[in-house]
Amino acid sequence: MSKGRYTVVYERDESGAWLARVPEVPGCHTYGRSIRQASTRIREALGLWVDDAERAELVPDIRLPRQARTAVSRAKAAKARALRDQQEAAKAAREATQCLATLGLSARDTSEVLGISHQRAQQLRSG
Repeated sequence: MSKGRYTVVYERDESGAWLARVPEVPGCHTYGRSIRQASTRIREALGLWVDDAERAELVPDIRLPRQARTAVSRAKAAKARALRDQQEAAKAAREATQCLATLGLSARDTSEVLGISHQRAQQLRSG
């Protein structure tokens, strides 16, 4: 049996609770005090309508006001940039460590030059 895939739309009501509904399955809805609670409950509710609810992939569609969506998008983009920068910095540190090793610098001297711990310098040398 194939695994189903369902979109779950989450929206907050005026009391602050999260309403969860599955548009592909009319009538399938629930709520929770948190997204996590609503997510657990929507799977239970889906089980009343379809046979594959336990194995189904639930794709969240969290509806937020425009200002919040914009802030979330900016935060996610900044996080992605930070990850790329971190990966680039790690690559540069490995290359610098290897270069300094060819000059005969010890791990401790390499750590002083790069501003990292001597343990990290040693890890970069052996990796």
